[in-house]
Amino acid sequence: MLSLDLSGRTAVVTGGVRGVGLGISRAFLEAGAEVVAVARREPDALPEAGGRTARFASLDVRDPNAAQAFFASLDRVDVLVNNAGGTPYLPVSDGEVRTHVKLIELNLTSALIMSRAAAARMRELDSGGSIVNISSVSGTRPSPGTAAYGAAKAGLESLTASLAVEWAPRVRVNAVTLGMVRTEQSHLHYGDEAGVAAVERTVPLGRLADPHDVGSACVFLASDLAGYVTGSALLLHGGGERPAFLDAATANKEDAK
Repeated sequence: MLSLDLSGRTAVVTGGVRGVGLGISRAFLEAGAEVVAVARREPDALPEAGGRTARFASLDVRDPNAAQAFFASLDRVDVLVNNAGGTPYLPVSDGEVRTHVKLIELNLTSALIMSRAAAARMRELDSGGSIVNISSVSGTRPSPGTAAYGAAKAGLESLTASLAVEWAPRVRVNAVTLGMVRTEQSHLHYGDEAGVAAVERTVPLGRLADPHDVGSACVFLASDLAGYVTGSALLLHGGGERPAFLDAATANKEDAK
């Protein structure tokens, strides 16, 4: 039977109270899961969907002891979505070295810490568990201005593939590799609505992803429909980006007319 019903399962979503993480939390609520949204600071409002509300847990996902204590406090753990992360624009030559190291810790090390602690609980279940890592196309191509972030995301996809082998068959581990997503922070990256529209025209599907698009992909990977999917990275980028050389080549042809 084809089903995305996650009733009776508990999903932990890091960074699950705003932006992409809020969309992920809402998608799991809609699928029937009990959701624990993790962040450093409690939001003004908790994620809601389908008449249900997520629980909140304050946690530094980079702290191994805190992570272990957190998972030990839960009745069960079926799903972990490692979404906590992000980056400012910061070339490697700028800022303090420690800032770049902390970006790698947030976007890569935290996923290792949380996954290790969660997997121990997932092995207690007859059904095992599922871990979904939120990655980025910045880890698969040059990422000037966000090099530490891109390096961390490249490492996250390698970590995903390795853990999928180490923890099979009890725990499935996959990644969702994001392109551009429209959130409440979009103006910081793309400018006003005109800027967003200009960026959207570069995407083959003609729009930025919505956080619910990301949530839907995560629910699929956590569901029984993806029971034979592990060690995979699902590209969620609307078709990607048109290669710059094609635009350059087209411009040269136009100039020659």
